[in-house]
Amino acid sequence: MKRLAMILAMASSLAACAAPASTPGGESPDPTVAVSPPGSEAAPPSATADPTPDPTPEPLAWRPVDAAGPQAREDHTWTVDAAGVTAFLFGGRNGDTVLGDLWAYELATDTWSAVDTVGAPAPRFGHEAAWVDGIGLVIFAGQSGPNFFNDLWVFDPAEAAWRELPAGGDVPVSRYGTCAAIGPDGRLWISHGFTSDGTRFADTKAYDFATELWSDQTPSGVLPVNRCLHGCWWTADGTLALFGGQTTGVTALDDRWVLVDGAWQPVDGTVPTPRNLYARARLDGATLVFGGQGSDGERLDDAWLLRDGEADATPVEVEGDGPPGRSGSELVVDETRGRVLLFGGLGEGGALADTWELAGDPLADR
Repeated sequence: MKRLAMILAMASSLAACAAPASTPGGESPDPTVAVSPPGSEAAPPSATADPTPDPTPEPLAWRPVDAAGPQAREDHTWTVDAAGVTAFLFGGRNGDTVLGDLWAYELATDTWSAVDTVGAPAPRFGHEAAWVDGIGLVIFAGQSGPNFFNDLWVFDPAEAAWRELPAGGDVPVSRYGTCAAIGPDGRLWISHGFTSDGTRFADTKAYDFATELWSDQTPSGVLPVNRCLHGCWWTADGTLALFGGQTTGVTALDDRWVLVDGAWQPVDGTVPTPRNLYARARLDGATLVFGGQGSDGERLDDAWLLRDGEADATPVEVEGDGPPGRSGSELVVDETRGRVLLFGGLGEGGALADTWELAGDPLADR
């Protein structure tokens, strides 16, 4: 969110900056001249002026958004296009119903519309999605009942059509609950996941859109434990980071790793409480994490910042009531309006279809 600081200064819904008062007619009053008494000397000007304190940023606050749209669901994807205009939601599940619909959310108007497409991937949940410049919305993997996927599909909004991408090379095993992000090299990187026979992975692979080939990027040495339902992202300095998830016998993890110079390294510092299936969004030099399922199966409603290059994560203090605790929800960033949006997920009472906005700058010091 590179423009959040500027945007928040202008957006009246988020903050208001008071201009200095002016005199009628727009003219400044004549300055008052201080005259020293006879025989006295004027005091020299102060060497330093009192610093002007930085304005206190407005408190963060969640607000529900009145936007009727997709049916309730969890484990879907929600991805903003390159122009920052539309966020595309695909798939997910509501109980035993697995979904394969595509919806467009217009960020400027907070409106949903169903997208009629030519062709489509099989309905699925637990897949990954990313926007690839010059290509479109790319989805990978996922699950539907007993079926697990390792296919790659791309949606082109200009054509309103899906097509499956060729995939050769070291193709990943079909999986659910992996993580994916576009690297600085333009490739789609994935890491870890879970498949039909109960196996969890610790591999890392990358797909090259130019050659249409997968390659194994799993480092030698120590690896993050086999897992699924985690998240990963690329930091501003080109480092792949990974946090949390679930492994065999452990409902929720709280470990944090970075892939540096071809090797995974643990990050020792303050971390959020253990969680899987949390929502996340990339800001300017940090990742915002919200909710997820905790160690005892509870649905979490807290938010944390994991800043690039800093070992300690910090809790995000939000005023008032926010979204009920949930897992399997999605966050997107609306840079133009300086906000983060959340949709859906699984709450204590079942799947959700609500939309929320987090107004304010999560990166600001408070």
